[in-house]
Amino acid sequence: MIMVDTSVWVDYFNGTQTPQTDILHAILGQQIIVIGDLIYTEVLQGFNSDKDFNTARQLLDTLVFREMVGREIALKSAGNYRFLRRQGITVRKTIDVIIGTYCIESNMALLHADKDFDVLETHLGLQIVK
Repeated sequence: MIMVDTSVWVDYFNGTQTPQTDILHAILGQQIIVIGDLIYTEVLQGFNSDKDFNTARQLLDTLVFREMVGREIALKSAGNYRFLRRQGITVRKTIDVIIGTYCIESNMALLHADKDFDVLETHLGLQIVK
């Protein structure tokens, strides 16, 4: 199973070709792709037109849906954020720490285009799709 981050979905829906969108295009329908509730919200909130919103929602609703945040993941995410901060690293967005922590705890690889996840890979063992 592969979690695809908002950073990739935004490029995908905007028609921007990147190495990550190429991977996404190749794995759609071939591998199990997971959409987390936080990513689902981030992606869908970005659409201005109802037509584009509904088109994206139809695609995203075909994916495996996971609720990402509960007490356990929240606590582990806070611990991971604190660990990184003690290493002199501040992740810009708390939501990225939550997504990364969820993937680590679920033993799930992440496809992303956001440098914040690189430190989670290096320091916490986040599996990255490359």
